[in-house]
Amino acid sequence: MEKLIKGLREFQSSYYCAHQDLFAQLAHGQKPRVLFITCSDSRVDPNLITNAQIGELFVIRNAGNMIPPYGATNGGEGAALEYALQALDINQIIVCGHSNCGAMKGLLKLNELEEKMPLVYEWLLQAEATRRLVKENYSTITGDKLLEITIAENVLTQIENLRTYPIVHSRIRQGKLTLHAWVYNIESGGVYAYDPIRHGYVTPASPLEAVEPEELIHPENEHARWLSAAQCDRIYRGSYS
Repeated sequence: MEKLIKGLREFQSSYYCAHQDLFAQLAHGQKPRVLFITCSDSRVDPNLITNAQIGELFVIRNAGNMIPPYGATNGGEGAALEYALQALDINQIIVCGHSNCGAMKGLLKLNELEEKMPLVYEWLLQAEATRRLVKENYSTITGDKLLEITIAENVLTQIENLRTYPIVHSRIRQGKLTLHAWVYNIESGGVYAYDPIRHGYVTPASPLEAVEPEELIHPENEHARWLSAAQCDRIYRGSYS
């Protein structure tokens, strides 16, 4: 707590003083440009990794960067999503997973959590689509490689879940909303975006391509730069067969 209180004082005396005009503007309302959905993991800081200013990102955080399908739960994720699109008129959504994700580790050993962490167990049941997809399509993969695959697949599952919300579906059809799937590598600091044309996680370009499954082309010569060619192929068959 002493460190945090010291940090508060430093914030007020340095950063706040240097950006008083920005805070005065923000006091009247927010106009974020992007909805950033990511994990609660303390190692993931959306503003830090994107170098975004305060007020530029509207953030939803939870264990496993998940958005349950429309109507599946009465949690805050759906409400925050609706507010971001309806009230703030955001037209870009990023779902960002990350390497070494504890939630995805738990998902791979879900039965072990039921007694030790029942609330975590209940929450991770929301990721049943990811768990079943991984179990049925990657049965020969184990260890760290399986975890990487699960992290990548889970981000794509959340993109699919987002599409079940009427407001999301409608705005995508109108060309007013685009969805982006990212994975952040903690060790390297690298961020990889899913490219639906090359079908793989690659270094993000600007502007980012929208994630549109109907545009997917199975790669002949190009593969994901983050995952191996074999893993890339399994993701393709698992998510969009």
